[in-house]
Amino acid sequence: MEKKYDLEDRLIKFACICLSVCELLPNTKAGQNLEYQLSKSGTAPALIYGDAQAAESPADFIHKMKLVLKEIRESRVNLRIISEKPAVLNDIVKTALNECNELMAIFLKSIDTAKKNNQKS
Repeated sequence: MEKKYDLEDRLIKFACICLSVCELLPNTKAGQNLEYQLSKSGTAPALIYGDAQAAESPADFIHKMKLVLKEIRESRVNLRIISEKPAVLNDIVKTALNECNELMAIFLKSIDTAKKNNQKS
């Protein structure tokens, strides 16, 4: 039996990839700052998405989905800085950036769909 696509699982995997990038960052002031920021923004989407699943209204769901997108965007900028610095020379940074871009597209579409559905009701 094929496993159902699960966005929560994907967000958890993204969090783990981000944490792996964090572990590779140098122990410098810049590296520590990037690590702190990415560890927060990279793990937050999974946590907030879990909260969105228990939203109290369609408007609350949309708001929480926007928060997920905000954290994904923050992670993307952080990963770009790490990539362009380059603070870490490792393919995992490229993997994290690719996944980040895909998640952004998914959440942009999900928010758009939720808004349209909310307008119909």
